[in-house]
Amino acid sequence: MVNDDSASRGYWYDAGIDRQVERGRRVLEAMRVYRAADVAMRRRTRNEMAMGDNELLALRLILRQDGKGTRTTPSEVASYLGITTASTTSLLDRLERSGHVERRPHPTDRRRVVLLPTERTNDEVRKTLGDMHKRMMDATHDLSDDDAVAIVRFLDAMTHAVDQIDRHA
Repeated sequence: MVNDDSASRGYWYDAGIDRQVERGRRVLEAMRVYRAADVAMRRRTRNEMAMGDNELLALRLILRQDGKGTRTTPSEVASYLGITTASTTSLLDRLERSGHVERRPHPTDRRRVVLLPTERTNDEVRKTLGDMHKRMMDATHDLSDDDAVAIVRFLDAMTHAVDQIDRHA
């Protein structure tokens, strides 16, 4: 929760200029505080699972795709993380050695492989993140349908706003 002290400081924006700017400032400040908590949670998760950033991000991608019934390829991991194929191979070797990922032949193209999370991975992620995910879901229970639609639309717009590279002249 954002404390009242932050309202007087204004962070990046001058507090109290007008209602629209003040409302936007409060929202962005709350997002900044949430983002800091999220970063801290991810650091604790990496430490708990003894993984680096890219290993955890790759594992999340593989788990998310697996949950949709879709298989992930090493090239998709490389693209997602923005790393070279050589770095991806090293990363996947580490995840395989630690028992988190299995490489299997692609179902239709035997020259390629797909990545599957292991049962150990599913158990470890549930153990490490299960309570937090429950608390996060509990935080959504009092939202109305209209609130949920507005929040999703807002977060989609914010994702679009920050998911671009600003080119300097």
